[in-house]
Amino acid sequence: MSEKLKIGISVGDINGIGLEVIIKSLMDNRMLDFFTPIVYGNTKVASFHRKAIGVNDFSFNVINTADQANAKRPNMINCWQEDVKITLGEQNEIGGKYAFLSLQRATADLKEGLIDALVTAPINKHNIQQEGFHFPGHTEYLQAEFGAKDVLMFMVSEDLRVGVVTGHIPVKEVAAAITMDSILHMLRMMNDSLKTDFWIQKPKIAVLGLNPHAGDDGLIGTEDIEIIRPAIEKANEEGIFCFGPYPADGFFAGDNYQKFDAVLAMYHDQGLIPFKHIASRTGINFTAGLPVVRTSPDHGTGYDIAGKNMASHTSFVEAIFEAVHIVQRRREQAVLSANPLSFRRLSKDRD
Repeated sequence: MSEKLKIGISVGDINGIGLEVIIKSLMDNRMLDFFTPIVYGNTKVASFHRKAIGVNDFSFNVINTADQANAKRPNMINCWQEDVKITLGEQNEIGGKYAFLSLQRATADLKEGLIDALVTAPINKHNIQQEGFHFPGHTEYLQAEFGAKDVLMFMVSEDLRVGVVTGHIPVKEVAAAITMDSILHMLRMMNDSLKTDFWIQKPKIAVLGLNPHAGDDGLIGTEDIEIIRPAIEKANEEGIFCFGPYPADGFFAGDNYQKFDAVLAMYHDQGLIPFKHIASRTGINFTAGLPVVRTSPDHGTGYDIAGKNMASHTSFVEAIFEAVHIVQRRREQAVLSANPLSFRRLSKDRD
């Protein structure tokens, strides 16, 4: 690509580890060979975090708008001017207020095409609730902002990709939310994303059961037989290469997951607990189904280690590079689709 991508970064809860992992990620100047970072935050807050973790030889290039970004420097847009009291490790209203200001400005620039992708540092889902943000998390907020009919929370690592049918809902509501339509919809989204965003020509998807032992042929619940299995059959009729339902415990206990390009779990913890264990700090969260690209690390605010220079930035680096790769794949796919190679049948009599 002739021009480096501009990757927007929201800072998350300013009392958590967001700015620590951002600074640690961007300290390596080699990162700037691949993209231009634009962080949406505040230089005074960033300086506080930099000093807290003992980093001296790092600074942001301050800009007012994304088009002023210096391709050779980490850039920062000040989203607020007032002084802010930072209380590392504390969940409070201040952390939520400024996390939303950062996200709001970054989202606006993403809508305007001023940045090419968004990487979000962790927020606290409780203290960020305020006017303008009444959502369970980033995923639902961005879905509403970009008018997406539905989205798929897609956890991605080198060895494993996991999506979930039901996201941030109480466990007691999961069974009622598992329908043929909801499973089929997520399988279609996952299949499309694997092809477009990851360039897997014929994805192979594993589908997990809902009940223990995938229902044990109806002995432990009937959803696996009456809902999940017919949904898998219907998806295969549509050309989606999927199998199951598999009992979740045995599926992840062995190496079965390595035989598939992705796994569709029925609910949040069924998919994310094994994912985070297997990915071991290298996993990221990608929101499939949006017209734009958004990724995030697979960890939370880390209040317990905030300001202690203990946070690993591995997942955040992976989130940045996955965003870069997905944008590039989507753009290359669009070019290929717009200019398909001409096809001419060869005749047996051709000289």
